[in-house]
Amino acid sequence: MHLLPALTDFLARYPDLKVDLKLSDTIVDLVEVEFDIDLRNSELKDSTLIPRKLAADNRILCASPAYLAKYGEPGSPADLKFHQCITLMGLDNWGFHSAKGPIKIKAKGHFRTDNGEAIRDAYINGLGITIGSKWSVYQHLAQGELIEILKNHPLVSNTAIWAVYPSSQLLAPKVRAFIDYFMMYFGSRPYREQVP
Repeated sequence: MHLLPALTDFLARYPDLKVDLKLSDTIVDLVEVEFDIDLRNSELKDSTLIPRKLAADNRILCASPAYLAKYGEPGSPADLKFHQCITLMGLDNWGFHSAKGPIKIKAKGHFRTDNGEAIRDAYINGLGITIGSKWSVYQHLAQGELIEILKNHPLVSNTAIWAVYPSSQLLAPKVRAFIDYFMMYFGSRPYREQVP
Protein backbone atom coordinates (compact mmCIF):
# COMPACT_ATOMS: atom_id res chain seq x y z
CA MET A 1 0.00 0.00 0.00
CA HIS A 2 2.79 2.47 0.85
CA LEU A 3 6.01 0.54 0.27
CA LEU A 4 5.49 -0.44 -3.36
CA PRO A 5 4.71 3.09 -4.60
CA ALA A 6 7.88 4.30 -2.87
CA LEU A 7 9.98 1.59 -4.51
CA THR A 8 9.43 3.15 -7.94
CA ASP A 9 11.43 6.26 -7.03
CA PHE A 10 13.93 4.29 -4.94
CA LEU A 11 14.80 1.98 -7.85
CA ALA A 12 14.99 4.96 -10.24
CA ARG A 13 17.56 6.56 -7.90
CA TYR A 14 19.51 3.30 -7.52
CA PRO A 15 19.08 1.45 -10.82
CA ASP A 16 21.92 -0.99 -10.07
CA LEU A 17 20.22 -2.33 -6.93
CA LYS A 18 18.06 -5.42 -7.00
CA VAL A 19 15.13 -5.75 -4.58
CA ASP A 20 13.71 -9.16 -3.72
CA LEU A 21 10.55 -8.52 -1.71
CA LYS A 22 9.01 -11.24 0.44
CA LEU A 23 5.72 -10.32 2.12
CA SER A 24 4.74 -12.17 5.26
CA ASP A 25 3.12 -11.46 8.62
CA THR A 26 5.57 -13.95 10.17
CA ILE A 27 8.70 -12.78 11.98
CA VAL A 28 11.72 -14.33 10.27
CA ASP A 29 15.29 -15.00 11.39
CA LEU A 30 17.27 -12.63 9.16
CA VAL A 31 20.53 -14.51 9.53
CA GLU A 32 18.97 -17.88 8.76
CA VAL A 33 17.11 -16.69 5.63
CA GLU A 34 19.97 -14.40 4.53
CA PHE A 35 17.91 -11.21 4.20
CA ASP A 36 19.68 -7.86 4.28
CA ILE A 37 16.82 -6.05 6.00
CA ASP A 38 13.40 -6.70 7.47
CA LEU A 39 10.56 -4.19 7.74
CA ARG A 40 8.43 -4.85 10.79
CA ASN A 41 5.19 -3.30 11.89
CA SER A 42 5.22 -4.15 15.57
CA GLU A 43 6.42 -3.40 19.03
CA LEU A 44 10.06 -4.43 19.07
CA LYS A 45 11.08 -6.92 21.70
CA ASP A 46 14.64 -7.15 22.98
CA SER A 47 16.77 -8.72 20.30
CA THR A 48 20.16 -8.70 18.70
CA LEU A 49 18.77 -6.80 15.70
CA ILE A 50 19.59 -3.16 15.06
CA PRO A 51 16.34 -1.17 14.65
CA ARG A 52 15.74 2.04 12.69
CA LYS A 53 12.31 3.63 13.07
CA LEU A 54 10.80 4.53 9.71
CA ALA A 55 7.37 5.76 10.80
CA ALA A 56 4.91 5.83 13.66
CA ASP A 57 2.10 3.30 13.70
CA ASN A 58 -0.90 4.93 15.32
CA ARG A 59 -3.56 2.30 16.00
CA ILE A 60 -7.27 2.75 16.59
CA LEU A 61 -10.32 0.55 17.07
CA CYS A 62 -12.69 0.43 14.08
CA ALA A 63 -15.84 -1.19 12.77
CA SER A 64 -17.98 -0.83 9.66
CA PRO A 65 -21.22 1.19 9.74
CA ALA A 66 -23.12 -2.01 8.87
CA TYR A 67 -21.70 -3.86 11.88
CA LEU A 68 -22.45 -0.96 14.24
CA ALA A 69 -26.00 -0.60 12.85
CA LYS A 70 -26.64 -4.28 13.57
CA TYR A 71 -24.87 -4.70 16.94
CA GLY A 72 -24.49 -1.20 18.34
CA GLU A 73 -21.38 0.66 19.37
CA PRO A 74 -19.52 -0.38 22.52
CA GLY A 75 -19.34 2.38 25.14
CA SER A 76 -16.30 1.01 26.95
CA PRO A 77 -13.60 -1.63 26.49
CA ALA A 78 -15.58 -3.92 28.83
CA ASP A 79 -18.46 -3.88 26.33
CA LEU A 80 -16.26 -5.61 23.76
CA LYS A 81 -17.11 -8.95 25.42
CA PHE A 82 -20.56 -8.59 23.80
CA HIS A 83 -19.07 -8.03 20.32
CA GLN A 84 -17.31 -9.95 17.59
CA CYS A 85 -13.64 -8.96 17.85
CA ILE A 86 -11.42 -9.84 14.91
CA THR A 87 -7.89 -10.69 15.99
CA LEU A 88 -4.53 -11.36 14.48
CA MET A 89 -3.52 -14.82 15.69
CA GLY A 90 -1.52 -14.51 18.88
CA LEU A 91 -2.52 -10.87 19.45
CA ASP A 92 -5.82 -11.12 21.26
CA ASN A 93 -4.89 -9.17 24.42
CA TRP A 94 -5.92 -5.56 23.83
CA GLY A 95 -4.92 -2.73 26.15
CA PHE A 96 -6.66 0.62 26.58
CA HIS A 97 -5.92 3.85 28.42
CA SER A 98 -8.64 5.05 30.78
CA ALA A 99 -9.09 7.66 33.50
CA LYS A 100 -8.59 4.85 36.06
CA GLY A 101 -5.43 3.50 34.40
CA PRO A 102 -4.75 0.80 31.81
CA ILE A 103 -7.50 -1.70 31.00
CA LYS A 104 -6.76 -5.07 29.39
CA ILE A 105 -9.30 -7.28 27.68
CA LYS A 106 -9.06 -10.63 25.91
CA ALA A 107 -10.63 -10.05 22.49
CA LYS A 108 -12.83 -12.88 21.23
CA GLY A 109 -14.88 -13.50 18.14
CA HIS A 110 -15.74 -15.97 15.43
CA PHE A 111 -12.94 -14.87 13.04
CA ARG A 112 -9.19 -14.57 13.38
CA THR A 113 -6.38 -14.74 10.87
CA ASP A 114 -2.62 -14.44 10.50
CA ASN A 115 -2.82 -11.71 7.83
CA GLY A 116 -3.30 -7.99 8.46
CA GLU A 117 -4.90 -7.27 5.08
CA ALA A 118 -7.44 -10.05 5.64
CA ILE A 119 -8.33 -8.46 8.99
CA ARG A 120 -8.83 -5.08 7.33
CA ASP A 121 -11.06 -6.60 4.65
CA ALA A 122 -13.02 -8.57 7.27
CA TYR A 123 -14.03 -5.56 9.31
CA ILE A 124 -14.72 -3.41 6.26
CA ASN A 125 -17.15 -6.17 5.30
CA GLY A 126 -18.89 -6.08 8.68
CA LEU A 127 -17.48 -9.18 10.41
CA GLY A 128 -16.62 -7.33 13.60
CA ILE A 129 -14.47 -4.84 15.48
CA THR A 130 -10.70 -4.76 15.37
CA ILE A 131 -7.54 -2.73 15.73
CA GLY A 132 -6.42 -0.87 12.64
CA SER A 133 -3.30 1.10 11.83
CA LYS A 134 -4.22 4.60 10.64
CA TRP A 135 -1.83 4.23 7.69
CA SER A 136 -3.83 1.19 6.58
CA VAL A 137 -7.39 2.45 7.15
CA TYR A 138 -7.26 6.23 6.65
CA GLN A 139 -8.90 6.05 3.21
CA HIS A 140 -11.70 3.80 4.50
CA LEU A 141 -12.31 6.20 7.41
CA ALA A 142 -12.46 9.19 5.03
CA GLN A 143 -14.90 7.35 2.74
CA GLY A 144 -17.14 6.31 5.64
CA GLU A 145 -16.48 2.58 5.16
CA LEU A 146 -15.07 2.40 8.70
CA ILE A 147 -15.82 4.28 11.90
CA GLU A 148 -13.38 4.81 14.73
CA ILE A 149 -14.85 3.67 18.04
CA LEU A 150 -13.93 4.02 21.71
CA LYS A 151 -12.13 7.32 21.02
CA ASN A 152 -12.15 8.10 24.75
CA HIS A 153 -10.21 4.89 25.42
CA PRO A 154 -7.11 5.02 23.20
CA LEU A 155 -5.18 1.82 22.68
CA VAL A 156 -2.03 1.10 24.63
CA SER A 157 0.49 0.56 21.84
CA ASN A 158 4.21 1.00 21.31
CA THR A 159 4.18 -0.11 17.71
CA ALA A 160 6.01 1.51 14.82
CA ILE A 161 7.28 0.59 11.40
CA TRP A 162 10.89 -0.50 11.78
CA ALA A 163 13.73 -1.45 9.51
CA VAL A 164 15.84 -4.04 11.31
CA TYR A 165 19.08 -5.76 10.38
CA PRO A 166 21.49 -8.14 12.15
CA SER A 167 23.96 -6.51 14.52
CA SER A 168 26.66 -8.93 13.44
CA GLN A 169 26.57 -7.47 9.95
CA LEU A 170 28.30 -4.27 8.90
CA LEU A 171 25.73 -1.98 7.36
CA ALA A 172 26.15 -2.49 3.64
CA PRO A 173 25.86 0.65 1.47
CA LYS A 174 22.76 -0.77 -0.25
CA VAL A 175 21.07 -1.31 3.14
CA ARG A 176 22.03 2.19 4.29
CA ALA A 177 20.63 3.65 1.05
CA PHE A 178 17.36 1.75 1.56
CA ILE A 179 16.98 2.82 5.19
CA ASP A 180 17.91 6.46 4.53
CA TYR A 181 15.53 6.68 1.57
CA PHE A 182 12.55 5.19 3.42
CA MET A 183 13.19 7.29 6.54
CA MET A 184 13.04 10.35 4.29
CA TYR A 185 10.03 9.06 2.34
CA PHE A 186 7.91 8.15 5.34
CA GLY A 187 9.00 11.28 7.20
CA SER A 188 8.09 13.63 4.36
CA ARG A 189 5.21 16.09 4.78
CA PRO A 190 2.85 14.56 2.18
CA TYR A 191 3.12 11.14 3.82
CA ARG A 192 2.51 12.57 7.31
CA GLU A 193 -0.60 14.37 6.04
CA GLN A 194 -2.01 11.16 4.58
CA VAL A 195 -1.16 9.04 7.58
CA PRO A 196 -2.13 10.87 10.79
